[in-house]
Amino acid sequence: MTVFDDLVGQDQAVAVLSRAAAAAGEVVAGGRGAGMTHAWLFTGPPGSGREDAARAFAAALMCPDGGCGHCDQCHQVLIGSHPDLESVRPEGLSYSVKQTRELILRAAGAPTQGRWRVILFEDADRATESAANALLKAIEEPPPRTVWLLCAPAPDDLMITIRSRCRLVTLTTPATEAVAHVLATRDSVPWETARFAARAAQGHVGRARALALDEGVRARREAVLSIPRSLTGVGECVSAAERLVKTAEEEAAAATAALNENETSELRKLYGEGSTGKGLNRGLVRGGAGALKELEDRQKSRATRIKRDSLDAALLELVSYYRDVLTMQFGAAGVELANDDLRFDLDQLAKSGTPEETLRRIDAIMQCRERLAANVNPQMAVEAMMLALRS
Repeated sequence: MTVFDDLVGQDQAVAVLSRAAAAAGEVVAGGRGAGMTHAWLFTGPPGSGREDAARAFAAALMCPDGGCGHCDQCHQVLIGSHPDLESVRPEGLSYSVKQTRELILRAAGAPTQGRWRVILFEDADRATESAANALLKAIEEPPPRTVWLLCAPAPDDLMITIRSRCRLVTLTTPATEAVAHVLATRDSVPWETARFAARAAQGHVGRARALALDEGVRARREAVLSIPRSLTGVGECVSAAERLVKTAEEEAAAATAALNENETSELRKLYGEGSTGKGLNRGLVRGGAGALKELEDRQKSRATRIKRDSLDAALLELVSYYRDVLTMQFGAAGVELANDDLRFDLDQLAKSGTPEETLRRIDAIMQCRERLAANVNPQMAVEAMMLALRS
């Protein structure tokens, strides 16, 4: 077993990363290490395992055996506690230049255990333009034992000057059978359930695991996929939009409530709330007002990101539904339906319309995604989409 074993259906990428890890070991030993570079860009569609691949590679760099999967170095990297691994995941809508500069300062330190200092930057495409420019300078002139691992959906999501300085690792969508096999063998999921989840998730391993193990996730999927047949009038369109947006808001609130409370409480304690002494408590809390305001802004941005991600996941479910309808309308034999469990509904919709109408509906969903990314009011964007789906 190695750290790369969990990368389902990514044999080509694993081969590249394994060779690079061996070359990195040569560098540590004083050799040339041809095939190792200081900056990597992991790209691939949602669910392909970009972050998992980057973390596995980080473990392989730290491990004396190139990623054995069972030593202390591998274990610390995989659970996120290794002192030479800096793991960054933007929680809000973007990653600021201030945060990037702080990250670059932390990255400049020498590795404490003598091998590599690894910066794993998830969702690097969320860096603002000024943050990306600061990141470029760090990648252009890195310390000798610092390795940057950037993750983004596609190379074009990053500045050309950054991606030109990175070695590209492209991941692909795993096959349904491969994902189902992982669920059945590693999570003890019954084969039929595993195959349903893998097919419905369209190769997204994390999504498939959630569908297989969480009844609430399956219920939310059913609610989203019931929307097309419920759009019988304008009122129903508005109601469906309201339900979709409200569900996303509730998910964001549930995901952030406890975390926000803990963060605020810790910050207030840091600035002296509850301290004793004449004038001490009031002065320190007043001095921390700016920090509290900054924290509140970050928390709002995080909640907005979670809400947007939840809505986007629902919209992609709808895209998969209409893609299946289009497949049936064209009579594409041999093409697997992501929503085969709803074959009757798909067939009814396919017979009642034309491929051109289905394509217009898919375009309406994609346009809604673009509007949400551009900060259009979610209720208005989703209502407009629902009306387009009905027409």
